[in-house]
Amino acid sequence: MRRLRTQAGLTQEQMAERSGVSVRTIRRLETGKAADHRLGTVNLLADALDLGAEDRWQLASVLAPAHPSPIPLQGKANGDSDVGAEPEPASEVDRVLAGAAAELAREVGRRWQKEEEQRRVHDPFPLPVRWNRAPARLTDHAENIQRLPPGVRPEPMEPAGDLRSVAEAYRGIPSGRLVILGRAGSGKSIMAIRLVLDLLGGSGPDRSRRVPVIFGVGAWDATAVALRDWLVDLLLRDYPHLARRTPGGSTLAAALVDAGLILPVLDGFDEIAEGLRQEALEALNATSLPLVLTSRAGEYAEAVSAARAPLVWAAGIELAGLTPDDLSAYLSRTARPAARDGRAPGGEGGEGGEALWDLVLEVLRSGKDPAGGRLAEVLSTPLMIALARTMYSEAPGRDPAELLDAGRFPTTSSLEDHLLAGFVPTVYRPRVAERAATGDPDRDRRQDRRDRDRRRNWDPDRARHWLGHLAHHLVRLDRDRHDLAWWQIGESLPRSTRVVTVALVSALCVTVSDWAVVLLVAPITPGEALVQGAVVGPVGGLAFGCFYAVMAAFGGGSFAPSQVRLRLRGRTDGIGRRPVRTFTDRFAAVVPGGFVMGIGCACAFALQRALYEGRSLTDPALVEALLINMLVLGLIFSSAAGLVFGLLAALETPLDVGSAATPAGLLSANRATVYRQVLVIVPVLTLAIALGGGLVVRLLAGVLGPMSWKLPEGLVIGAVGGLGGGLSYALCFTAWGQWLIFSRLLLPLTGKLPWSPEDFLDDAYRRGVLRRSGAVYQFRHVRLQHHLGHTYRRRQGNYTPATFPMPPR
Repeated sequence: MRRLRTQAGLTQEQMAERSGVSVRTIRRLETGKAADHRLGTVNLLADALDLGAEDRWQLASVLAPAHPSPIPLQGKANGDSDVGAEPEPASEVDRVLAGAAAELAREVGRRWQKEEEQRRVHDPFPLPVRWNRAPARLTDHAENIQRLPPGVRPEPMEPAGDLRSVAEAYRGIPSGRLVILGRAGSGKSIMAIRLVLDLLGGSGPDRSRRVPVIFGVGAWDATAVALRDWLVDLLLRDYPHLARRTPGGSTLAAALVDAGLILPVLDGFDEIAEGLRQEALEALNATSLPLVLTSRAGEYAEAVSAARAPLVWAAGIELAGLTPDDLSAYLSRTARPAARDGRAPGGEGGEGGEALWDLVLEVLRSGKDPAGGRLAEVLSTPLMIALARTMYSEAPGRDPAELLDAGRFPTTSSLEDHLLAGFVPTVYRPRVAERAATGDPDRDRRQDRRDRDRRRNWDPDRARHWLGHLAHHLVRLDRDRHDLAWWQIGESLPRSTRVVTVALVSALCVTVSDWAVVLLVAPITPGEALVQGAVVGPVGGLAFGCFYAVMAAFGGGSFAPSQVRLRLRGRTDGIGRRPVRTFTDRFAAVVPGGFVMGIGCACAFALQRALYEGRSLTDPALVEALLINMLVLGLIFSSAAGLVFGLLAALETPLDVGSAATPAGLLSANRATVYRQVLVIVPVLTLAIALGGGLVVRLLAGVLGPMSWKLPEGLVIGAVGGLGGGLSYALCFTAWGQWLIFSRLLLPLTGKLPWSPEDFLDDAYRRGVLRRSGAVYQFRHVRLQHHLGHTYRRRQGNYTPATFPMPPR
């Protein structure tokens, strides 16, 4: 209330005069001594302040929380107060955005609730992650944080808190900007998740009406992509249903961001490339968007020093380390007695958990042993505690007392490396699955089979090798990536290998299609048909390979998954209200590929004539016919491809909110979309080539001379082009197709991935090695990613460590 009044430039007396509410009531409201006022009073105050819809909603949620009725957008009519008037109906755009925000809030809460359960945050109880106020040099002035005018004294911020109070502390920040700092593994991401869930799951919606959404900010390049566009792109990637269009024409994702209905929780500022952090901080400072930012303290301090300003209007908290008492309470309860010695809890082995950690905890509490001091420092972060728990509390035959061996672990780094190195072999140790017991033998056998398929006993060394390859795949010269997207795994293959593979797969598709069509319907001998396919296929494959090589050279070659599905029976949920522009964009995108396909077909026909007629490839007549055919067939195939993919655009509709909630879900949705695309492309492209070819030939005959295009021959050419082109497109130019030929075929052939990589990734997630962030996986922690990648590179035969020249003295 005070913030809104000071922003309006009013004193309490002026506001009382405008609203008709007494100064005493206004003073009680601003000091928090009065609560749950009538909506009429709130409307009077909102009118006096001339508030917009969002600020009115905030005011009502604080001052009148017991009244669910919305505050009208305009409480005045003709200059008179009309407290009892009905609220004006919201516009269609407002209703659409309100529904989209509510739907997004439910999906965000569901996903992160499941993710918190997967990370076992509450087992056996949440670690007591505490925070204190961040150093003053890393935060803005309190007056700026509370958005006060000159001369007004700020209210003190809470000096400290814990995981449970972070949402309450955030709600008390008028600017809506908070920086969460901490060392590596200190629990910043867990606190961000808890903040999101508490903001979504309180007694009512967050007072700002904004939906908190976690974004992994490490991949953001502020010099190349504006913050708003980057947020929209990630929303579309992780929540594809937001690709639906609003009545205004923009996507729901863009409309929600533009309307200020998204609260970005930017996790991992320290993971931004070192040379880009200053630009990222300056870009954030150029906006007034409420947000939450997490970062390691050192990296954030360097960015603040380089930018000469912290995140403006932002309060800051810094996570504190865990104490030996915290470890004693937690670790003693992680080693279940029954898991240690097979005896029931509470019986003779009831002290198994405490006995396992007794010696270690005693040394840590004493604080006299240097080895214990090093271990206490290492185990002061939730990450290292989780690794130690996995290695010792959950694996039989391991004694945590070895962590006190000063000879093996003389430094904290050696202890951390030991815990990181032992994590993967521990979680992949062979296990015997328990037999299901539902009483139905057939059902039990089916359930056992499903459980074995879902949780395989991967060899620990092979699993570490495959995970190391994935971690190495994320390494880039300019920065490390952290999003493990299934559609980008194929990029770990050399570009030349991918180009050759595309050419070979396309050649095989065209060859088989030509043989299938010609042998069935064309009136030629089988020998001639086989030769024709053997000629047409490689030429077509070469054309597709060249087109892919050009795309890869200009930064393409890897395709993002489609954010739509096809409805062959019509669209009930259109992706846009601009069909002409959608058709034009799609037409322009596929015309080059269609033209290349036509050129390849013309070259194949010329080569076939040269072989069968015994003519030289330099024959002027043959060269002239080749050039004419290249132009004509290029126009035929390009126009036909443009029309077909324009039709596909007309059949597209955004994915459902729950159909792509996980990487596996998005993969499944894309596979189904590609299947339906092929069902449309093959027949429609066949007819478009056959019928459109006659039209093109008639139009060009007067310019290029006599040409022939009979319908039966056109249907044969169209069928070969439709079937071969459709299959080549599906396998080589879609995200699912590249996943199939690169990640499920080539990488397993070279031993870099297992034969069922999707099962391996899902299993790694269930074992706690990976985590999910929307449509992508991430390693449990960036330190684990770096450790696995470094270990993988050291095991390669051609590995040589990087060396740097000594600086001159």
